[in-house]
Amino acid sequence: MTAFDSVLFQNSYRQLGEQFSSEQAPTPVSAPELIRFNDALAEQLNLPVDVQSSPDLLQVLAGNRVPDNISPIATVYAAHQFGGWNPQLGDGRAILLGEVVGKNNKRYDIQLKGAGQTPYSRMGDGRSALGPVLREYILCEAMAALNIPTTRALAAVSTGDQVARETMLPGAIFTRVAQSHIRIGTFQFFSARNDLASVKALADYVIDRHYKDAVETLQTSSDIDPYTALLTCVLKAQAQLIAKWMSVGFIHGVMNTDNMLVCGETVDYGPCAFMDQYDPNKVFSSIDQQGRYAYARQPDIGGWNVSWLAQALLPLMDDVKEQALDKAQQALGQYTDTFDKHYHGLMAEKLGFAKPSSEVNALSVGLLDLMAEQNSDYTLTFRALTDSLAPEDETNTLGEVYQLSNAFQPWLKKWQALLAQENRDASIAYALMARTNPAYIPRNHWVEAAIQQATQHQNFSVFHQLVDVLAKPFEYLSLIHI
Repeated sequence: MTAFDSVLFQNSYRQLGEQFSSEQAPTPVSAPELIRFNDALAEQLNLPVDVQSSPDLLQVLAGNRVPDNISPIATVYAAHQFGGWNPQLGDGRAILLGEVVGKNNKRYDIQLKGAGQTPYSRMGDGRSALGPVLREYILCEAMAALNIPTTRALAAVSTGDQVARETMLPGAIFTRVAQSHIRIGTFQFFSARNDLASVKALADYVIDRHYKDAVETLQTSSDIDPYTALLTCVLKAQAQLIAKWMSVGFIHGVMNTDNMLVCGETVDYGPCAFMDQYDPNKVFSSIDQQGRYAYARQPDIGGWNVSWLAQALLPLMDDVKEQALDKAQQALGQYTDTFDKHYHGLMAEKLGFAKPSSEVNALSVGLLDLMAEQNSDYTLTFRALTDSLAPEDETNTLGEVYQLSNAFQPWLKKWQALLAQENRDASIAYALMARTNPAYIPRNHWVEAAIQQATQHQNFSVFHQLVDVLAKPFEYLSLIHI
């Protein structure tokens, strides 16, 4: 018996009907070993677990044992992938154990990724290699520390088995936590089959699970139907999420509709990265030859993705097609304004201003243009600006590691003049910037170093060190040299 046996697991998603998922137990592995367990997250989820003293719990995280209180499933969905339509996808290597209610009274999915084949594996082995598991653990926990909505890492477990890719690689299983794994593509799957009953059931479920209060408020204040209100809630969540990505220089890389969760959390950390040198056209996917998911295109792609959710919800909005279209268009019209509001607000804070204005926005644009021209490091440029306002006795700064070139001097004078014009005290601006501009991000070479050490030498010290440093991204630490 494990600590999971005493947890009140639920699977409300499974109760929607058999068309939404398939029963699927994990496939056992030969020799599981714990790599890392997220004790703090477990506590937030009301999971009274201690992996170190509970070998049976390790067997659950490895997929070798399914407690009696768990009914695992694999879910189905469709997607537009790089703009092309794929009518059926699904959890090809992920198995949803169930749901728990956290200390904040919100419901969370617990999913094993890399736990074996499912009906949706499409000839794949259903397994994960060690490298992608470590990458996802690092990236999603770094995003959480940066206060960006994201799926979370509960555990990483090596399997003792090899997986076949271009070469044989060590295997691993990632335990992922999300407010839910329902995607825009989930709605598309049923909409494409003209299964309106399932679309409605799914929409009602999402409203109840994620947006109940917000939908009720919109219905009262705006006199709209619940499904138009749901669309409004999801598009706002997507716009705010992407604004946060943009503010830290994050490029998702695969913004397919199956990788966009309707709860507004970041999911799928495959070909993603934080930019080093600022380049608005930067792409982090070898598949993306046309630059569809380049950094600067992410806001527009987010709006395009949400438009497909709108199409799925149209029949629920109004019996008269023209009126439904009008409602959808009015809702979608809020996307750009919502993104702009949040993005400009975040960029203003990165420059020490309490709120955006036309002058602050122009200053931000000018800085980004200059950074692109100078091939400046995105994160370190904003941190150098932060440090320039640090108190004289503050020695914990970038110092000689990174300095702005003389080309920034004219812009710096404009920035300092606008701070003075808006009566922004240097200490107040510094405090705001210091908690907005990270000193550390999961840089590619750090992540690759951690993966290489683990896969080639079974050494996880760099991985653990990196996760620990990125848990406090706004503090200068001596553990990692920039």
